[in-house]
Amino acid sequence: MLIDPSSAAALLRLAFHDCQVDGCDGSVMLSYSNGSLTETESDMNFGVRKLDLIDGIKRSLERICRQTVSCADIIQLAARDGVHLAGGPYIEILTGRRDSKLSRKERADKQLPAADISVDKFIKLFQQKNITLQEGVALIGAHTLGIGHCRNFEKRLQPPGDPTLSTSFKLTLLVICSDPFLSNVTFATNDATTFAFDNRYFTDILNGRGLLKIDSEISSDQRTKPYVLGFASDQQQFFNSFTSGFLKLSNHKVLLGKEGEIRKDCRFVNN
Repeated sequence: MLIDPSSAAALLRLAFHDCQVDGCDGSVMLSYSNGSLTETESDMNFGVRKLDLIDGIKRSLERICRQTVSCADIIQLAARDGVHLAGGPYIEILTGRRDSKLSRKERADKQLPAADISVDKFIKLFQQKNITLQEGVALIGAHTLGIGHCRNFEKRLQPPGDPTLSTSFKLTLLVICSDPFLSNVTFATNDATTFAFDNRYFTDILNGRGLLKIDSEISSDQRTKPYVLGFASDQQQFFNSFTSGFLKLSNHKVLLGKEGEIRKDCRFVNN
C-alpha cells in the first residue's frame, strides 16, 4: 500500500496547498514552468512533502491507463484516503479534474495563508470558497494530524509570551525550540494523537495547547468557539463538517473538459 496513516498529514497539506493557489489543478507538483520559479519554491510551501508518493501513484496508473487520471485528482484522492486510514471519515469526492500547465512562485507567495493567520483572514479565506464558518473550523481541525516546525510558532514563545498557551505546554515548546538555528528542523506534534484523525485537537486547544496562533484564537474567538466546543464534545459532528468542507475545497476552481491537460508526469507539462 502506497498510502499509510503516517502520510495522512502531509497528503492533506499537499491537497490544501494545491487548492489554495488558483484552485485544485495539480500546479503544486510542477517542478518546471517555462523557466519561472514554481509553487514548491515558495517559502509558503515550506514543509510540503509526499510529492514522491504522488509521483509513484501516477507512474502506476500510467502503466495501466495512460493519461486518464490527472495529478490533480490523485492529490485529492490520496488526501481522502490518508484521512480515512488515519481513522477519519471516508469522503466520496468527485473526480475529473484536469492539470494546470502553469505554476508560479509569486502566486503561492500571495495566496497561501501564513502560519500566523488571524481569525478574520481565515474567515475571509474560506468565505471566498463558499465554505461556511463551521466547515472552516472543521478544516482547520486537520491539524489533528502531523507536526508544526518551530519556525512557524517560535514568536509565540518570545517574552512576554503568548498568554493563551498553558504554562506546561509553553515550557515544553521552549525546550523543543531552544535552538533558533534549528527552527527549520525541530518540531512539535499538533496534538496528543498525532497519527489519528480524531477530535483530540479541539479538546487540546480548549486547554491552552494550540500550537499555531490560529489554533489558540479559534478556541477563544466568539465567532468560532461554539464550533470548537461542539467538535470537542461530538466527534461525528466534526467528521460531518469536515466532509462537507473538504468536498467544497476539493472542487474549488477545478479545470474541466478541454481546460488544462492530463499530465503524463506530475512534475512536467506534456510536450
